[in-house]
Amino acid sequence: MESLFWIVLVAAIAPVVAAAVPRRLVPEVVLLLVGGILVGPFGLELAEVDAPIELLNELGLGMLFLLAGYEIEVDELRGRGGRRALGTWLVCLALAFVTISVLGTQNEQHAETAVAIALTSTALGTLLPILKDMQLMGTRFGRTVVNHGTFGELGPVLAMAILLGVNSPERSLVTLVVFVGAALLVAAVPTRLFPRARIVPGLVRAGAETTAQTTVRFTVLLLVTLSMIAIVFELDTILGAFAAGFILRRVLPGGDERLETKLDGLAFGFLIPIFFVTSGMAIDPAAIAEAPMVMITFVLLILLVRGGPVLVETLRQREPDGTKSFDTRDSVRVALWASTGLPLIVAVSQVAVDAGEMTSATASILVAGGAVTVLLLPMTATLIHLRRPTHQQGVSPDRSS
Repeated sequence: MESLFWIVLVAAIAPVVAAAVPRRLVPEVVLLLVGGILVGPFGLELAEVDAPIELLNELGLGMLFLLAGYEIEVDELRGRGGRRALGTWLVCLALAFVTISVLGTQNEQHAETAVAIALTSTALGTLLPILKDMQLMGTRFGRTVVNHGTFGELGPVLAMAILLGVNSPERSLVTLVVFVGAALLVAAVPTRLFPRARIVPGLVRAGAETTAQTTVRFTVLLLVTLSMIAIVFELDTILGAFAAGFILRRVLPGGDERLETKLDGLAFGFLIPIFFVTSGMAIDPAAIAEAPMVMITFVLLILLVRGGPVLVETLRQREPDGTKSFDTRDSVRVALWASTGLPLIVAVSQVAVDAGEMTSATASILVAGGAVTVLLLPMTATLIHLRRPTHQQGVSPDRSS
């Protein structure tokens, strides 16, 4: 309990400090990581990650990706914007492997594949609260960020399952297909056995204001079930969590505000902060101090490999009348947001460390680099928007629908 006390203390203080920063330029997640470093084994040694904390950490990571999967709009991904985002991510992945192959060495501890996947990630789960706070969800700018963020999370998750699994890539691909089939079967049960028009919304209404909290419990059951299936198939649990969020959206296609409010309270009020604090506890400041240029290089590579293709694609977007969808400022902002990564960098690093392909010191550097992107890139994007001339801010694509 002592470790949990210090972790939840950091979680409680972080939003207060973040709110005190002018214009909220320092994201709360960065403060959670810093707090984790402070109370963790590489800081004041006040807390450690024992078995109960590790379980809460896994649940926090799962809720983060469940909410990310829940935000996916299939119709949007099927449209032009989704197809462009998918093509852009594939270009990023190819560019990442080319870059790593050029810079790589013969030392297996560098885990070139894991680093390449990390370079293509986007922290959609981290960006969603910021998008909501800035009232950008549903706008053209917000939809573009979400499209790139969706494939920036889904693509690396699938790449991890295929390329970083315990099996060969071919066998991992077959296993992934079987897992998808199992997930679809789980998704079909509530919609096939029960009339969606009556039962599911009825459960939402019946359990929304009672101690039963039926829908929250079934959501947690869905998360744990898909995560367990992923483990059975020797896949990473974040794939199961992402699938659980996707299925939840399918069961409730119109969404449910009361359920979403309760899930946000459970996730962002308790589990997700624990995930970020414990992630910070794994960062070794000494390893970063010994190789600061490695971290800086990693951040620059993220901007090149992930931000570069997104910037080019966004600048090329055109409306039906031939006009540009975004000006240069907003194209840069989309690229900066798409280059913001952390949860998947943490996940990829953990997988590589557990497999013995990456040292803890290297993982600390990569996670610190991910934290730098969360700190600097959204802040830079916000400052770019604030520096827009006043007469242009009123017609920014952010507010168009």
